[in-house]
Amino acid sequence: MDKILVLDFGSQTTALIGRRIRELGVYSEVIPGDTPLTDEFLASDTCKGVKGLILSGSPESVYTKEGSVPDPKVYSCGLPLLGICYGLQRMTYDNGGKVEALPKREYGGVGVTLDDADPPPHALSFINGFKKKSFTAWMSHGDTLTRLAPGFLQFGTSETGFPAVVIHESKSWFGLQFHPEVTHSEGGLDILAAYTFGVCRCEKNWTMEHYVEEVRRSLAARVEKNPVLLLISGGVDSTVAGALLLKTLDPDHVHLMYMDTGLMRKDETKTVKVALEKLGARHLHIIHCEDEFLAKLKGLEDPEAKRKAIGDLFITIQEREVARLGLPDSYFLAQGTLYTDLIESGKGVGKKAHLIKSHHNVGSPLVDAKRKAGRIIEPLDKLYKDEVRALGRLLVVDEEVVRRHPFPGPGLGVRILGEVTKEKCDILREADAIFISELKKRNLYDEIWQAFAVLLPIRSVGVAGDVRKYGWVLALRAITSADGMTADVYPFPTKDLLEISTLITNEVQDIGRVTYDISSKPPATIEWE
Repeated sequence: MDKILVLDFGSQTTALIGRRIRELGVYSEVIPGDTPLTDEFLASDTCKGVKGLILSGSPESVYTKEGSVPDPKVYSCGLPLLGICYGLQRMTYDNGGKVEALPKREYGGVGVTLDDADPPPHALSFINGFKKKSFTAWMSHGDTLTRLAPGFLQFGTSETGFPAVVIHESKSWFGLQFHPEVTHSEGGLDILAAYTFGVCRCEKNWTMEHYVEEVRRSLAARVEKNPVLLLISGGVDSTVAGALLLKTLDPDHVHLMYMDTGLMRKDETKTVKVALEKLGARHLHIIHCEDEFLAKLKGLEDPEAKRKAIGDLFITIQEREVARLGLPDSYFLAQGTLYTDLIESGKGVGKKAHLIKSHHNVGSPLVDAKRKAGRIIEPLDKLYKDEVRALGRLLVVDEEVVRRHPFPGPGLGVRILGEVTKEKCDILREADAIFISELKKRNLYDEIWQAFAVLLPIRSVGVAGDVRKYGWVLALRAITSADGMTADVYPFPTKDLLEISTLITNEVQDIGRVTYDISSKPPATIEWE
């Protein structure tokens, strides 16, 4: 099977490059950017069928000691190279060019124009991937190329006057100072396709069915007849993970544990129970532990402190309940972790990704201990949300579940800013239920990637029935996205937003004011905490 290897230097979108290549129908794999290219590695299954390499972005600079350096054999292995952002700077710097800090960083949508020069013959297929001479590209860097390395030619310039497209005059080496993998880059997928098919001459021979076959083989070989316990929330990720386990392993060996933490959406426990029973679960354990979670969160206001407290308590209760169930020490702990969770928690393939926020199933010290012991199963850890939905449909998970908007593992604990209390949870639950219900009634739900309400830690003066009212402030959030790594604000029709706001303030007495969050990702994250 043809394959593209992606060298990970720590970018938040490294795995997204691989996801885009797979979207084109070609298998891709992400490896640490500084992987030694020993004879043993080059002869391994990882390198079998490799037709090209992509060097990813990074939060670091090539001229500092923190910047990860590829094995020099990358430049002599004879494979085509595509450098993206840091990857291009790395290629330039390593081959005699110069990279320096920009006086003002290029960030977000930036115009790029292709130069009029004729490309060398080996680069024609790559340049043909650019469908427009001028286009908007997504950038995120503070450095730029101030001197190209010998043999490199500039074929595209950013609107700020810096190199944006670079090609080697004789070698199949290409560089982009923007991120084609991000949906905000016009024609980005076409550019990646030009490299994958035109330059690397790959054939389309990868599908989601291939992924399922590979994961099933791996799961069966690793788990054998040991029990598997999946901590399940009822959201898309954990439910699809559950379906994959139930359809791969003996259902008698699969235990699904759902914790009613008191931080869930309205009627969540009832909904989850019905969905999991439809999947054929034989061992469904519902744990009611609201009091424990609220007690653990008492007095905590810092988002990271709340996330870690929730994560630790999840594992503490899980261990207690496992002991009660009598599962042997050989059991595996399974989670519906996605690649975005790992990336945001600084747990990418390499060691250079920065921490954005801790995920309860990634950053908890107790989860780390389980992972180090080799007793964690994360069958979705190479996938993005849209791929998980496709997998869910392949596994015949109910469409109502597959279409469901993402819900964070810590639940309302990270949608209530400041200290979490039962009163605040009840208020937010009601408001969020109205918001989501109205989106479905107005046929807006499926146009939105994720929508939810956030309870702010402030009160605001208002008037209700000629009486002074001092109520909580609620923020509504609705975004569009293809993969969760970048997001735009959903452009609500004003009429719908006004009517939904009125419904919430009328029906939830403790809320006195509603606002709408208009921040994109980046610079904001999707969740508020």
